[in-house]
Amino acid sequence: MTVLAGIGFTAPWILLGLLTLPILWLILRAVPPAPIRRLFPAVTLLLGLKDDESVSDRTPWWLLLLRMLAAAAIIIGLAGPVLNPSRDETGSGPLLLVLDASWAGATRWSATLDQIDAQLTEAGRAGRPVSILSLTEPEPPVFQAAESWRGRLPGLIPMPWQPTEGQLGQAIEMLDQVEGGFDTHWFSDRLSYSAHDQVLAALQSRGDVTVYQSQFPVMAVLPATYQDGVIQLTVQRSEPGPASNVTVLAQGRDPAGAMRVLQSTEIEFESGATLAQVDLALPSELRARITRFEIQGQRSAGTVTLTDDSLRRREVALIAGSLNREGLELLSPLHYLTQVLIPTADFVEGGLLEVLPANPDVIVLADVAKLSDAEKSGLVEWVEQGGLLLRFAGPRMAASDLGRDEEDTLLPVRLRSGGRSVGGAMSWGEAKGLAPFTEGSPFYGLQIPEDVSVTTQVMAQPDPNLADRVIASLSDGTPLVTRKALGLGQVVLFHVTADAEWSSLPLSGLFVEMLDRLAVASAAKSRQETQLQGTTWEPIQILDGFGSLSDAGNLSGIDGVELVSGKIGPDLRPGLYESGKQKLALNVLSEEDVLEPIVWPSDVPIKGQEISTETPVGGILLSLALLLLTVDVIASLALSGRLGLARAAAVALGALFLVPEAYAQTAQENAFAVESTQELVLAHVLTGNTQVDDVAQAGMRGLAQTLYYRTSVEPAQPIGVDLERDELAFFPLLYWPITPDQPQPSAEAYAKLNNYLRSGGMILFDTRDADIAGFGASSPNGRKLQQLAAPLNIPALEPVPRDHVLTRAFYLLQDFPGRYSGTEVWVEAAPLDAEQIEGMPFRNLNDNVTPVVIGGNDWASAWAVDRNGQSLLPVGRGYAGERQRELANRFGVNLVMHVLTGNYKSDQVHVPALLDRLGQ
Repeated sequence: MTVLAGIGFTAPWILLGLLTLPILWLILRAVPPAPIRRLFPAVTLLLGLKDDESVSDRTPWWLLLLRMLAAAAIIIGLAGPVLNPSRDETGSGPLLLVLDASWAGATRWSATLDQIDAQLTEAGRAGRPVSILSLTEPEPPVFQAAESWRGRLPGLIPMPWQPTEGQLGQAIEMLDQVEGGFDTHWFSDRLSYSAHDQVLAALQSRGDVTVYQSQFPVMAVLPATYQDGVIQLTVQRSEPGPASNVTVLAQGRDPAGAMRVLQSTEIEFESGATLAQVDLALPSELRARITRFEIQGQRSAGTVTLTDDSLRRREVALIAGSLNREGLELLSPLHYLTQVLIPTADFVEGGLLEVLPANPDVIVLADVAKLSDAEKSGLVEWVEQGGLLLRFAGPRMAASDLGRDEEDTLLPVRLRSGGRSVGGAMSWGEAKGLAPFTEGSPFYGLQIPEDVSVTTQVMAQPDPNLADRVIASLSDGTPLVTRKALGLGQVVLFHVTADAEWSSLPLSGLFVEMLDRLAVASAAKSRQETQLQGTTWEPIQILDGFGSLSDAGNLSGIDGVELVSGKIGPDLRPGLYESGKQKLALNVLSEEDVLEPIVWPSDVPIKGQEISTETPVGGILLSLALLLLTVDVIASLALSGRLGLARAAAVALGALFLVPEAYAQTAQENAFAVESTQELVLAHVLTGNTQVDDVAQAGMRGLAQTLYYRTSVEPAQPIGVDLERDELAFFPLLYWPITPDQPQPSAEAYAKLNNYLRSGGMILFDTRDADIAGFGASSPNGRKLQQLAAPLNIPALEPVPRDHVLTRAFYLLQDFPGRYSGTEVWVEAAPLDAEQIEGMPFRNLNDNVTPVVIGGNDWASAWAVDRNGQSLLPVGRGYAGERQRELANRFGVNLVMHVLTGNYKSDQVHVPALLDRLGQ
């Protein structure tokens, strides 16, 4: 592109045509040619005569100037003028565009695409072939025409990871396979990553490298942690800077299930700091609803941190058969459980019947053998709804007959009477250790300490289901922990005590890990590799580069160790993972990650992402030339006497204004027709009263919502209709609220209304005055209805008879209330010859739909809902009012079904069902 006087030209050689303008001036100046002077003796006879019309012998100067301007506009327009042109050196030869395309650049991704588009435009003008290489999804570079890449730009999206070493190695191998040299424009996300210097060296060996990156540091939020009763949030920026504030939003679902911002907090960066932290104290119920934290105004996977079970302290109820309050604390059956759970769980105090209504996550029964019928039935119902019942054995359970003859509902296996004692002074055997956990066990992968031993246990009776329910056993194969599903919950039994009386298990760290695997304890601490060994985690939802969650689809499960130790990449995507009933959030950054800014060598030029918006003006100049030539034609005709000035002005104005206006009007009518006919649309007549029209719109929205949920009719959003302007044939039903001051429609509008009624449409007239008057002319609204309806072709009317189709079109109704009730509803009168056949509950009416329905019960107010689906206006009082609103909705459903199906419910095929419903 050549820049002249601050204006760029894509084809500057065409400007040489301006040199021909003086020659063109001389040529046009000579047209028409000068008259030839000849002596004519008889010319004396013409002396004294005057000619009313005179014709110039030369083209007027102003017309010549007009033609010169038109020619100059054509020449300059064809030269491709561009305002605010890019002044970057275009270069020559192939051009490779390299993108980091990671989450770090997602916030300003639109600016990156705009800059790439500008680069493609420049390359296209210079005839340079272009290829694009994304380092997070490397593919072999293929150099093509720049224009062919423009359509692929929307498909370029950032990934929720930085380029991995494997991807960078692939990229280097692909670059080695490219023949010849090329220049590189590298769009950096401003963060450093391993092996980027190797990629830079490979690119510099082929040609010049120019880096484009934003001047703003990268922001990210680290995973939220829960310590000492508060949520700790840490925000990190890639480079030190001045003091600044960022807002972090806590998002989650409200009690209605809708995503909301539950809390927002300001985090302040001190001057020169790269980390900022804040403690957020929230009630446990609100904390449990949070699903993600994100930085306001930043849109990337790094500015989002997902939450899992780590922020939710589980509610646990501990109940023991004997608390031994007068003995040593270490002898308490709940002591060790309390010490394990107190950092991560909230305790629900009270007896069993007292804690069940609180619906805790876990109920622990330590050596509880006897339960009352009320306790047992309540506990069974609680487990079946998803609770976890954790039971520990003890002397009371061993001495009882619990689960002896038949399996107890609240035990996973049948038990033998008494218990087995090994390793004691009165026994022959030695204390038993634990066998390695099998692959199907939730404890699989946990390391068993050598000093864990069991001296006493309750034994399980042999049973066909025993092997499937054992999840931990001793070295001799006898069960240590058994489990079974009960409804949506599960029952787990430790065949030893919860204290150290029967085993050393409660004294070991293995006890803590086993409770964690059973989801008894919260995962508030970081997951360790040893805790997740042998587990498989299925992805539920995954994050994209912009921080949005989407369904994981068919992605395969991830090994637990890989989940916490692996590096985020195409094979390990950030998101939510699930194993059993436990959920784990894998975020882009871990607690130990640090954002490091990239450092470029001094010989690599670095440019910002600011681009100058080029404005091509060639089309404007060519349009101006066309306009000037049009004026030239009109002026030439006017000078020759073939066109009057007034007519010329009218033609010019018509060309400039009338055609666009007619086009705009046609486009508007077409858009209205498309909107009204794509789906079924309910409409209301605009009265000019804003409040009434808003209620009518809300009423039609509520009726459409009721139809959507209760019938197969799925209406679109309702539309307000202007009788003077809009076409009515698109709508099966018009709701017309009456106001005393609404204007009288024109004759053209009444013609449309009568045609609408003749073609099968229905109008529901609503005077909305049932609270103050009966139907008729006794109210201002009733008198206005008489004026409005007088020019309409309305048939004879009668109150809705008891056998009218409106009473059974969908619901069986005899009253048609709205916000008010009590007035009659009028419809087209039945034919005089309508007869009732014996055995039928209704007359044999014709198949016509009543063209009008008239009443005053203010149905729109009863139907009206806001955009959240909540009722907008009160109806009656208490239950009676809500019942009245329900009947109003049913009337609306019957009305629409009558419009759409006619007198379909008058067919005799429906008689048996209707008689059954009517109790006849």
